[in-house]
Amino acid sequence: MRQRLYSLLSVRSLAGQVLLLQLEVVLLLVAATLVALVAQDRRDSMANARNRTLITAQTFANSPGIVGALKGPHPSEVLQPHAEAARKTVGVDAVIVYRLDGITLTHSDPHQIGKRVIGPYAEAATGKPFTRTFQGPLGLSVISAVPVRAPDNSVIAIVSVPVTVEKVQYMVNRQLPVLFGGAAAALLIAASGSGLVSRWLRRQTHGLGPGEMTRMYEHHDAVLHAVREGVLIIGGDGQLMLANDEARRLLHLPADAEHHYITDLGLEEGLAELLASERLATDEVCLAADRLLAVNKRLTAPHGPAGSVVTLRDTTELEALSGRAEAARERLNLLYDAGLRIGTTLDVKDTAEELAEVAVPRFADVVTVELLDPVLQGEEPSSAPAAITEMRRTAVAGRDADHLFHPVGELIHVVRDHPICVAMTSGRSVLVRELSTSDGWWAQCKYVQQSLDHGIRSLLVVPLRARGGLLGMVEFWRADSSPLFHDEDVSFAEELAARAAVCIDNARRYTREHAMAVALQKSLLPRELPEQSALDVAYRYLPAQAGVGGDWFDVIPLSGTRVALVVGDVVGHGLHAAATMGRLRTAVLNLASLDMSPEELLSRMDELVAQIDAEEANAGEDGQAMVTGATCLYAVYDPTSGRLLLATAGHPGPAVVQPDGTVDFPEMPVSPPLGLGAGLPVECADLTVPEGSALALFSDGLVEDRDRDLDVGLEALRNALAGPTRTPEAICEAVMAAMLPDRPRDDVALLVARTHRLDSAHVAEWEVPRDPAAVAPVRTACARRLTEWGLEQVVFTAELILSELITNAVRYGTDPIGVRLLRTAPISDSPAGTLILEVSDGSSTSPRLRRARVTDEGGRGLFLVAQFAEHWGTRYTSTGKAIWAEPFLHGGATPAAEGLGEFLLDQWDDEAL
Repeated sequence: MRQRLYSLLSVRSLAGQVLLLQLEVVLLLVAATLVALVAQDRRDSMANARNRTLITAQTFANSPGIVGALKGPHPSEVLQPHAEAARKTVGVDAVIVYRLDGITLTHSDPHQIGKRVIGPYAEAATGKPFTRTFQGPLGLSVISAVPVRAPDNSVIAIVSVPVTVEKVQYMVNRQLPVLFGGAAAALLIAASGSGLVSRWLRRQTHGLGPGEMTRMYEHHDAVLHAVREGVLIIGGDGQLMLANDEARRLLHLPADAEHHYITDLGLEEGLAELLASERLATDEVCLAADRLLAVNKRLTAPHGPAGSVVTLRDTTELEALSGRAEAARERLNLLYDAGLRIGTTLDVKDTAEELAEVAVPRFADVVTVELLDPVLQGEEPSSAPAAITEMRRTAVAGRDADHLFHPVGELIHVVRDHPICVAMTSGRSVLVRELSTSDGWWAQCKYVQQSLDHGIRSLLVVPLRARGGLLGMVEFWRADSSPLFHDEDVSFAEELAARAAVCIDNARRYTREHAMAVALQKSLLPRELPEQSALDVAYRYLPAQAGVGGDWFDVIPLSGTRVALVVGDVVGHGLHAAATMGRLRTAVLNLASLDMSPEELLSRMDELVAQIDAEEANAGEDGQAMVTGATCLYAVYDPTSGRLLLATAGHPGPAVVQPDGTVDFPEMPVSPPLGLGAGLPVECADLTVPEGSALALFSDGLVEDRDRDLDVGLEALRNALAGPTRTPEAICEAVMAAMLPDRPRDDVALLVARTHRLDSAHVAEWEVPRDPAAVAPVRTACARRLTEWGLEQVVFTAELILSELITNAVRYGTDPIGVRLLRTAPISDSPAGTLILEVSDGSSTSPRLRRARVTDEGGRGLFLVAQFAEHWGTRYTSTGKAIWAEPFLHGGATPAAEGLGEFLLDQWDDEAL
């Protein structure tokens, strides 16, 4: 029954086509009727919805008591029950009452009462009711809004009634079942009548139309003559029923092969056995004469009479092509791996080793790489290969490579006619397919002869070139277990070498730039630390492996035996960071020479960095300016009191190692990095450190790392610094051994200083009344103290300097006035030590050195001080200023006392006198 129905509905038969045509006409009539009824009902539903919402809104707006409820204290409690009752009675979605300010008084959802809404009710608020249609979340809806008027005819509220059209479309819902029932009855009647006609037509045409009969014969001819795949139909008894032209060609069948048994056609035994059996096959490769055939075999039963259908496909050329495709795929994979593995570092030697390792054993059994010495040093590659006679063996990889070839690092002399020499001269790859049958050049190389004895038998030499220059050579060697190199291997080797050459050249250029940056940085950093008696200092500085940065440090002697310690860090790496570091270090040195306090010095540095950033922004190309960004820690230690003043601009604070070995990290006032201060004041920390303490100043590269948090780094530094008393040099060694990673990503600067105190016996202080008569007693007391210190030879000079300085302080300065003498221990730069004379007063006015005119009565005091002092200067203090001078302690540096008169007379013109 199912097959009979399928035959009636088949579009390939004439009966099926007639039946489908009749059914389509009936369906069109029914559909047109449905559309007309639905459209009419939709119009009725829309009109009903408009009338229902408008009447409901008007009725509720004009209902008795609504005005009183709206003016009452709780309108929602009064109106909400009536609104809900009206909504349920009329069958609308909601009866909503709004105040003119948009506050909801009634709503079908109680949660919406009291909320402010924004809607198109401006028209109703003016006193005009309206009805509109809109597409809401529940479908097509109609809403009507009516104003509520007070007795004085003013609008006091708005009543809004929405309803979805779906609620009022009940007529369509009741008529649709009847309509669909009539349509089904019409379809049943039409199908019954068409079935009778189709059955009669099927008997006449056997279920086939004229077109199908024609196409059936066309397909039959195409299978026999046009299909480029062999087709065989074999009967259940093993006779060949059908063979197309391609099958005859592949199997060399005779013209009358049909109706002969497969075993009688002269086929290969294995193929004939497969075709004659009932065994299935899928892409089974069988030999037919000189061809390889892929055989697919399927049985025709139960869909047809007993037998089988066989397809044959010639795969002879496909096998060869598949082998070449597999080799090409392996080469592509190797090139892909080379792109990932070569050039992972910016080191020339490592890159050469990566090239050798990636090609073994997938392309060659042994790989050797030779580079020019200038390339290894970062210099430009050679543009004259003919002049090259030596190269450096840089990498070797493969079996017994260390014993059969030149060792790594050995200088190789290129002999004439050697493939390397030929490749350099010609600039092309050289293939020596069989080493044993090549020319006798290899007899001059003992390593090549040794390699031949161990089975190396094929060589491919490829130049490493980048940007027009020769970097070196790479040699690929194959042994007995591998096939000889062929011409197709040359292009692959050249591609591999080209990729590696780019990476090697990048590493070479980085090496050159890194060397230049290191040289620049070394020239900008202090060559040696100045000697002074306040601190024992040691330092360590290590540039980053990835590129030179901008860290720096300094030890700066100041007046009054004080010493400044500086550690700074410029953001970034490379030449720009190193050059900026030099500029900032020079600025710190210049500002420190002015005896500025730490906070004032960093404020000036902040202004300088901001100015540098502004200059960079104006000079930047394409709007890409390089922001300087720097941090700095500046500390001043006074050995006379043990006082330590520190200020930091975005830099980590120091570590203080107490004499008992404990380590503290003093809390520092927080200030932004240099250039970001925006005029904010820098705060200073004031500490007093015991004698014998060690101060450790460091850059963030010592304690911060991608794999280590700052807190962990500081704790590790604490552990490395803690312990018994050690020299600063020993502390540096211990810290670097414990903290330094194998390949630091940032510069590391460490400055360790052990503090000393100036002996109180070498410090003398006096308060001076602001009276000219007090100058002589103080001068006499100073001379007496100098005699006690064994400095009789400078008493006269010191008295002269002190007399001038004290007299100026009494005459021009303000209280308090004081005198201090400092005597430091001898050092190598000053075997006799130093003597410092200081006169302080409460005035902030600094004297200025000038040459007095002939008619001036004064103005020669500072000039005399400058002549008889080795160094002199002025520094500002919290109470005023201090003028200091260091007289010469070694003989012959100043005029003798006997010649002093002549020296003084030389300051005036004889004619004027």
